[in-house]
Amino acid sequence: MTPGLVSRGRLEIFSGDNLPILAGFPAESFDLIYVDPPFNTGGPQKRTRISTQRDAQGDRVGFGGHRYKTTVVGTSAFDDDYDDYMAFLLPRLQQAHRLLSRTGSFFLHLDYREVHYAKVALDGIFGRQNFVNEIIWAYDYGGRATKRWSPKHDNILWYAKDVEDYCFVYDEIDRIPYMAPTLVGAEKAERGKTPTDTWWHTIVSPTSKEKTGYPTQKPVGLLSRIVRVHSRPEHRLLDFFAGSGSFGEAGAGLGRDVCLVEQNPEALAVMRKRFAGTDVVWHE
Repeated sequence: MTPGLVSRGRLEIFSGDNLPILAGFPAESFDLIYVDPPFNTGGPQKRTRISTQRDAQGDRVGFGGHRYKTTVVGTSAFDDDYDDYMAFLLPRLQQAHRLLSRTGSFFLHLDYREVHYAKVALDGIFGRQNFVNEIIWAYDYGGRATKRWSPKHDNILWYAKDVEDYCFVYDEIDRIPYMAPTLVGAEKAERGKTPTDTWWHTIVSPTSKEKTGYPTQKPVGLLSRIVRVHSRPEHRLLDFFAGSGSFGEAGAGLGRDVCLVEQNPEALAVMRKRFAGTDVVWHE
């Protein structure tokens, strides 16, 4: 293998309701768990995939004033409205605690709608003393509100199974540029700084090769930071709200074995296409 390259990890994908599937896993069998459940937005989450072609009579104007014709090539959607959201989420959070190894970490990715309720629930499950960080993922893309400050961040809660003993590989933290490099000197500016608990990272670009067209897809770059710092190559990872499989891509790409659980047929179809030709074991 070429020096510096990491062999790709193994993926297992489980199709079905995550709660009974989680109950079938042995206790303490995962070293890092990340989940990005539905946010309970109160309506359907929908994404439309388009292609564009240069056309003088097109319906869209692009760079340089050139016009393009838009063609819809597909849509993806799922319902995101729960009468009792925490009743749905709570038993799954309890399973996450049971499945986490003694030195493991759990990450819950939500937004402002439900994160405060989830924080209270996780304090009860993991113990308030095992809460380590609330990470703010900040991005700047999309429309702007006119009657409030535009919401452009998600919340990621990090709990350790044991706050006295968990995996945090400081040397694997990526460096980012200083906002005022002239204040720190040339050497520090060249090296860059480590991020804080606020992570600025773009969403998946609509024109990116990474884009799957699945609603709520998260960028691999964001998830790779979690994988690198909070796990080691021999560790086993889990995402039981897998969606388009971005956490699996991040983990396997860094040499970790990852289990993904997903029920939505559209998400499963996206993952079949995304992981075609790679080392995947399907459980259906």
